[in-house]
Amino acid sequence: QVQLVESGGGSVEAGGSLMLSCAASGYTGSTYCLGWFRQAPGKKREGVAALRPMVGTTSYTHSVKGRFTISRDNAKNTLYLQMHSLKPEDTGMYYCAASDGYCGTNVLAEYPYKYWGQGTQVTVSS
Repeated sequence: QVQLVESGGGSVEAGGSLMLSCAASGYTGSTYCLGWFRQAPGKKREGVAALRPMVGTTSYTHSVKGRFTISRDNAKNTLYLQMHSLKPEDTGMYYCAASDGYCGTNVLAEYPYKYWGQGTQVTVSS
C-alpha cells in the first residue's frame, strides 16, 4: 500500500522560506512522475512543481519559477519542495502526489497522479 506523508508546512512572513517534505512508503513505480500541488481557499487545486526521476526533468508553474525547487532523495524515498521568497498568494494546502506508471506530458495536471498525501498547510502573511 502506497502512503505519502507531507510535513514542513507552517506560517511565515512574506519573503521567508520553507521546505516541504513528502515521505513515501510502499511505492515502487519505475516510470512515473512526482509532483507538488496546492489548493488555496475557494480555489481549485493547481500543480506547482513536478519531477520525472527517470528522465531527470522538472516542471514548474509560472508563478513559482525561480523561487521553488523540487527534488528527491532516493535513499530516503522522500520528495522535497524548497520554497523561497514566499508570497501571500502562495498560501494554501500543499499536497504531494505520485503517478502509477507513465504520466504523459502534462505533469502539472492532476489526472496522471494516482497517489496523494493528506497535505500540509502553508500560510504566508504580508
